[in-house]
Amino acid sequence: MRLANILLVLLATSQAALAADAENPVVVELFQSQGCSSCPPANANLLAIADRPDVLALSWEVTYWDYLGWTDTFGDRSYTARQWDYAAGLRHTEVYTPQIVINGRRDIVGDSAAELQSTIARTDRGPNTPTLTLTPTEVRIASAQTHGDVFLVRYDPALIDVPILRGENGGRTLPHRNVVHEFRRLGNFSGAPLTLLLPKPTRAGLKTAILLQAGLGGPILAATHS
Repeated sequence: MRLANILLVLLATSQAALAADAENPVVVELFQSQGCSSCPPANANLLAIADRPDVLALSWEVTYWDYLGWTDTFGDRSYTARQWDYAAGLRHTEVYTPQIVINGRRDIVGDSAAELQSTIARTDRGPNTPTLTLTPTEVRIASAQTHGDVFLVRYDPALIDVPILRGENGGRTLPHRNVVHEFRRLGNFSGAPLTLLLPKPTRAGLKTAILLQAGLGGPILAATHS
C-alpha cells in the first residue's frame, strides 16, 4: 500500500474514533439568563438539538444580569463562575450572553442555527478519548493516555415554561430544557482506571452527566450521560 493510502486510512480511522455518537456525545453548553433579551434565539437553537443522540445539550443560567429587574429562577453563581473559567480557557477578557461553548474548545454566540451546526461538526474531543461507563451509583473511566478533572452535572430534561414578569424579557414566557441544577467536581483522572461513586440527586427527575475535562475551563476530553 502506498504511503498516501496509508495516511488516508489512518485519518479515516481517527475521524471515526472521534466522531460524536450516543456513547461519546459532543457537549454543547449554553450560558444564558432570563433577564437577557438577546438569549431566546440561542436558547431556541439549543432546544432544537436537545434530542440528538450525539449531543449533550446543557443550559447554564448565569446571575450577572439579575440587576436588570428580574432574578433568574434557575441562576447560580457557580454557573457564572464556570463561564468565567471558560473565558480564561478561551482567552476572553469578559463573559457575555448568550454564549455557546462546544466541547470546551470553541465558543459562539449561538443565535445562528447554521453556525451552531457547523461548529458542532468541526469540534471534536481530540485524541486519547477515554471510555466512560455510567451507572446509577458510579462512573468508571477506562485507562487512557490523558488526565483531567471529573465533573458531575445533573440537569432537568423536562421542557419548562417560565413566565418572566420584569426586566428585558418582561411579559414573555420562555421555554427551558436541560437546565443544570447540580454541578460538582468528583475527582481527578490520572490515566489509570478509575471508579467514582455518585452522590444522590438533590431532587427527583434529574438526569446525570459526567464530564472529563482538562481542568476548569479546559477542553472536554470525554462525556457521557444517563
